[in-house]
Amino acid sequence: MSGRSRSGPTRSGTDRTRPRYPAELVRDLVDEIPGRDVLDVGCGTGIVARQLQTAGCRVLGVDVDARMADAARRRGVEVEVAAFETWETRGRTSDAVVAGQTWHWVDPVAGTGKAAEVLRPRGRLAVFWNAGDPPAELAGAFAEGNRRYLPELPALFAVGSAVEDYRRFLDAAEDGMRRTAGFGEPEQRRYTWEQRYTTDDWLDQVPTSGFFAQIDADRARALLANLGAAIDAYGGAFLVQYTTVLVTAERSPSS
Repeated sequence: MSGRSRSGPTRSGTDRTRPRYPAELVRDLVDEIPGRDVLDVGCGTGIVARQLQTAGCRVLGVDVDARMADAARRRGVEVEVAAFETWETRGRTSDAVVAGQTWHWVDPVAGTGKAAEVLRPRGRLAVFWNAGDPPAELAGAFAEGNRRYLPELPALFAVGSAVEDYRRFLDAAEDGMRRTAGFGEPEQRRYTWEQRYTTDDWLDQVPTSGFFAQIDADRARALLANLGAAIDAYGGAFLVQYTTVLVTAERSPSS
């Protein structure tokens, strides 16, 4: 059994167990942009920003949540608090606008329009999500817990291909890019990798999801207890097969 108490949610503001993004994706992005200035939309605690900083980029974060902004600043990321759609550019431009696991909180048309305003010629809008598939046995248990405690959020622990759970986000991102003047045709890329979780790791990372914040404390406690029991019964650890899906488009050189 895990040593963690199942008495309640454990959200602590940490990003210790949040999955990072593939180094190959970061390298591809850095290689394709005309400079090293990057705007990170919905930067949260700064996971994407810090990976890009390590790759030599200068990153400015934008996040609507002041608490997340403070957490990112403590980790060395410059952040401004605002919704991206209404963020004041003050004439500033960037070589890339990125969003890791956050673009579904942004209006895809207004957000892409703001990105077009910010990006330099041949700059790139790159939005991406980590879609994770646990082992089939656990996926079934997670889906059952989802049906019981989160019937209004069916995609959170769905069985099957996690990429398909993100389909509406991917389609909306591509549609926003196609509907916004100044961008080339959007491109979708996939990067596959895996990560091991213990029971405690999984129970630490679940409450960091924006979806988790939408449920009440009693259901949150019950859900965490359900998840923990399922993982303990499985052996206390498991591998998640991740596919990171990127949707990206280049800012036209003449726009």
